[in-house]
Amino acid sequence: MLSAPLLLVLALTAAVPAPAAKALNTEGFRLYQAGRYPEALEKFQEATRQAPDYALARYNVAATLGLLRKQGKVCEYSAHRDVIVEHLTQSVKLDARRLARAKVDSDLDPIRDTLGWQRLLGRSPERESDVRLLLPAVSWFGPGVGVYGTLQGLRFQRNGRAVLWLKEVGDDGVPRLREVKGTYSVRGRQVELRLKGRAPLVGTLTDTGALTIPELGTFTDSPSECEA
Repeated sequence: MLSAPLLLVLALTAAVPAPAAKALNTEGFRLYQAGRYPEALEKFQEATRQAPDYALARYNVAATLGLLRKQGKVCEYSAHRDVIVEHLTQSVKLDARRLARAKVDSDLDPIRDTLGWQRLLGRSPERESDVRLLLPAVSWFGPGVGVYGTLQGLRFQRNGRAVLWLKEVGDDGVPRLREVKGTYSVRGRQVELRLKGRAPLVGTLTDTGALTIPELGTFTDSPSECEA
């Protein structure tokens, strides 16, 4: 029978990848270092297809997608926030040591304001006590409308202030940004939003992470992008 310390070591050790997958990941890393990010992404993705439990390759997919997102190449490479979060989450599940690296990796900055990242940090909308922590930590987006994408969003600040931003499309078809400032308070799962010039609005953060305000709609941490 294995001793308890040895069992712990085995539990914390990531699965050993197949040689072919490891070679693909190494190729990808060299391409990444050379600034050839799309080609690197292809190698990392192929490594995960060959070895789905390869934590490092999954991490590298997430990081490279994050970098491409920062470069504005979201639609070209499907560098969506939820996709990046999913790869990173799976990587951390496979090898908990990946989280320490993720905390200091600037490639992953585009997902710091997602619920998925907050879950990795130990916060969850399933816990009512975390609601007041999650609201300011996450960027909230309303549903999208065709090519214009998300037309409204909410930003909560830790000092109790809030901003509703609106993307208004003029007759010329050009979207212009307008902001409405206000304040908010939290009681349990309920959020009371007081915007300038409007009656107070009351919404709820569900345990699945959707912020629903009847007069405004439902907000999530994923903007609408790349819609035709």
